[in-house]
Amino acid sequence: MDTGSLTKQAEATVATDWEKKFTQVQFYVTREKRTELPLSGIYLNNTELGIYYCVCSNAPLFSSEKKYSSGTGWPSFSEAYSTCGRDENNTTTMKRPDNSLRSTRTEVVCKQCDAQLGHAFDDGPTPSGQGFCINGASLNFKPSSGQ
Repeated sequence: MDTGSLTKQAEATVATDWEKKFTQVQFYVTREKRTELPLSGIYLNNTELGIYYCVCSNAPLFSSEKKYSSGTGWPSFSEAYSTCGRDENNTTTMKRPDNSLRSTRTEVVCKQCDAQLGHAFDDGPTPSGQGFCINGASLNFKPSSGQ
């Protein structure tokens, strides 16, 4: 029995399930690791207090308290949810090298489902100096209670 064929078939089934569950842009961004057009995301100008969650796994990713205007055209955050100082071990995000555009960038993905969220840069605000430029299509927002 060719187990490689079963693996490819299982991967295709999972991809089809993701594609059925999400909008074309959400699938394109999170599963195909693409980027939505700048200034097109629903959360770019959102100023409500609350938490941004992964659209795929519902994991908490970023707090609105760490959102800032970067001028990039994507929602930007100075740190991931549950960051403690520079320690990101308890976050639901993970950073890894991305060499897809002939230069190395730092991709940000959801630890729970491997959805691509966006990219991290070392040009963010103090004190962290980090900037997370995140695709709005990879996020769901839940306002804080009492709003």
